[in-house]
Amino acid sequence: MLQPNWYFEDFEVGKTIEVGHRTVAEEEIIDFATQFDPQPFHVDKEAAAKSMYGGIIASGWHTCGMIMRLMVDGFLNRAASLGSPGVDEIRWLKPVRGGDTLTVTTTALEKRPSGSRPDRGVVVTLWEAKNQHGELVATVKGMGMFQRRPA
Repeated sequence: MLQPNWYFEDFEVGKTIEVGHRTVAEEEIIDFATQFDPQPFHVDKEAAAKSMYGGIIASGWHTCGMIMRLMVDGFLNRAASLGSPGVDEIRWLKPVRGGDTLTVTTTALEKRPSGSRPDRGVVVTLWEAKNQHGELVATVKGMGMFQRRPA
């Protein structure tokens, strides 16, 4: 494990950080959906073409998984993260299709030191995923627990 270089004190409310980007293949979309969300517009090219989406689209849960992976690789693995007590809101705003490149950012919305555990604090964040056209495709609003910087 890497030595953390990002602690509770390092979060600035209102500051946005780009954490990474990733291109998704249609085959990956179908593979994920076949296992976890086998609705026709995720797994069946003919049915998807006839749907309101006009083709295969990623499951929202797959989109969330890709966002999480980018957050871990691009930020959380170097932060003093203690996990999360939960997510308050997920929004899937535009379909994600094969060939799309997602770019993920995180913005600190609020932070508060723990009242009962002085070694940590909670940060409310908004994660945003945009496609290669700059269109917002998904948002995740939730909380993370982070260690305070050691003395």
